[in-house]
Amino acid sequence: MGVWHSNDLIKPSGGKKGSSRKRRRYEAGSPPIETILGKETEIIKSRGMGGNHKLKLKIAESINVSDVKTGKTIKEKIIAVINNPASADYNRRGIITKGAILRTKLGLVKVTSRPGQHGILNGILIEQHE
Repeated sequence: MGVWHSNDLIKPSGGKKGSSRKRRRYEAGSPPIETILGKETEIIKSRGMGGNHKLKLKIAESINVSDVKTGKTIKEKIIAVINNPASADYNRRGIITKGAILRTKLGLVKVTSRPGQHGILNGILIEQHE
């Protein structure tokens, strides 16, 4: 059974009521894409409203790192997921979301993009290796 984003069966008071119609395609949702670290990048293309497409990053191997001091952006391989403050469970499992801290050759990088929504990993350098 899929995720459904409709609340036509619940009254404002919290009580239940019968449905006046069937489910609609535009009310359908999908489970969240939990981006993980892997050897090869995998992107999922899903259809959205109006025939639009959304790219979702399932497996990531590299990140676009922006250095604020120099103003340069470099593509770097991810070594490890250090911390994910979004959830203790995500932190244990090494799931990459916005705000996660990753280790690269350049140093520690904070993810600024939403990989499950944008299909790409961007981040800023927060601690540089010397």
